[in-house]
Amino acid sequence: MIDVRLAEAPFDPADELTRFTARVPEAGGVVSFLGKVRADSGVEALDIRHYAPMTLPGFRALAQTALRRWQLDGLLIVHRVGEMAPGAPIVLVAGAARHRRDAFAATDFVMDHLKGESWLWKRERTAAGWRWIEPRAQDHVDRARWG
Repeated sequence: MIDVRLAEAPFDPADELTRFTARVPEAGGVVSFLGKVRADSGVEALDIRHYAPMTLPGFRALAQTALRRWQLDGLLIVHRVGEMAPGAPIVLVAGAARHRRDAFAATDFVMDHLKGESWLWKRERTAAGWRWIEPRAQDHVDRARWG
């Protein structure tokens, strides 16, 4: 079971996880990662843009790759687009599997790909104005470890 979505409005991570876990009752473990807008470095807002013809197909292909690599009962990817305030949820990734290692690995894999190779463009606003955010060198290193 794959559930991949872009959210143009705020989402509730607890509600998303509750619905997801209800759809994978056979899973012995569910691992999740929640990314939020940082409230440091004077960030006043984060804006995420995407190119619709590529974003969801790319996310779905990434989810299918994870399902081929690990024995999963389900995978959830919810990613916000648009402008968000500090503290707002940006991304929720959850992997459900009979055994925890597959759920941990798949969730880590998906996040490394979303951070280092994605179909999203991010910019943040501070008192100095807007600036585009590029993936960090570590994001590329993290992505490369998966081959």
